[in-house]
Amino acid sequence: MFSVLADINWAAVAVVAVGSVLLAGVWFAVVIAKPYAVALGREGAPAPAQTAVAMAGPPACLLVTVLTSAVLVEALDITGMGDAVVFGLLVGVGYLGAMTFQIAINPNFPRPLYYGLLNAPFFVLTSVLGSVVLVAMR
Repeated sequence: MFSVLADINWAAVAVVAVGSVLLAGVWFAVVIAKPYAVALGREGAPAPAQTAVAMAGPPACLLVTVLTSAVLVEALDITGMGDAVVFGLLVGVGYLGAMTFQIAINPNFPRPLYYGLLNAPFFVLTSVLGSVVLVAMR
């Protein structure tokens, strides 16, 4: 069932991965920059120093997520746009959104629900858009 790597459209994976990274830049640096600092309890504090892990980690994680979705789209033989949206919502809400809240619910996040409400929409949105692009480019 999962021997589908040869069937994946790698150009689609690249398009979705790059698009997700660009959307992340807009989402986290522009759309929710100030509320994000509040959710982390860092309002008014200087931004943390950028490290190699902080710069490379999120794009690498997004790439893994996109690749996983591409494998599942092929393995499940998703071909319709409606099914792509449902798949994107299922993964976005059921896995990515839920994990966003689970990660935030610990003592290091002073406002975990707020953090989840700020971050989960990004992951749901990229999951749905990514799934639609992966299916459209099959």
